[in-house]
Amino acid sequence: MRFTGTDSYVATDDLTVAVNAAVTLERPLLVKGEPGTGKTELARQVSAALGLPMIEWHIKSTTKAQQGLYEYDAVSRLRDSQLGDEKVNDVANYIKRGKLWQAFEADGRVVLLIDEIDKADIEFPNDLLQELDRMEFHVYETGQTVKAKQRPIMIITSNNEKELPDAFLRRCFFHYIRFPDIDTMRKIVEVHHPGIKDALLTTALTQFYEVRDQQGLKKKPSTSEVLDWLKLLLAEDLTADDLKRDGASALPKLHGALLKNEQDVHLFERLAFMARGQR
Repeated sequence: MRFTGTDSYVATDDLTVAVNAAVTLERPLLVKGEPGTGKTELARQVSAALGLPMIEWHIKSTTKAQQGLYEYDAVSRLRDSQLGDEKVNDVANYIKRGKLWQAFEADGRVVLLIDEIDKADIEFPNDLLQELDRMEFHVYETGQTVKAKQRPIMIITSNNEKELPDAFLRRCFFHYIRFPDIDTMRKIVEVHHPGIKDALLTTALTQFYEVRDQQGLKKKPSTSEVLDWLKLLLAEDLTADDLKRDGASALPKLHGALLKNEQDVHLFERLAFMARGQR
């Protein structure tokens, strides 16, 4: 069971090594990188490539680790008891199974995505340590112990919004997805926009990387944003010549796909103003 990428996902050699190492070690794969570099999509492609079902747990700022195990709905049970409903006699009727429980009880191996773990409270990763180690947990309301039938392939993503605890990091295999170089980006574009003219692609990617490399940029455009930008360029039937900037503006054509806040737009407008003043 080895991951080598898919026809719709360009996986670099170091990324495939990381995925296969985590599978071999039976440890969670912790994937970090800029937003838009394909961290979440990686889990979906691993699922597709290995032919395994996928369970997704998307983390929010209010998410608690306990929700991944199960939740006990005491309010509904109280209401039903007041109504004389017989199902209150079985507490299991009020246990909602979380994503980890679903992964543990699956008949076969599954891919479990824990997406954007750094959004949650700092204690969230620590609260999962025992479950990640033992692959089991106890349900106090029913007295049962839930054990994993097979250890899931666990992929955990982080946008580096906060540091994760050392005890949690020790239990993971780590990989940082570097931003693609221009050659890798060409391969990614070919997957999403096959047959794009080389002159247009070269000019567009040159401008894209110039934008990314600009000092003072608040938010660098990501892979997903350059793909959106190229889709617009193709929809407008623009050529490489159309993308040439006339000096009056440092902004690329259809820049709203690349620059997502007014500070960065103003930065390029100031650069164009300064360039005109020096001529």
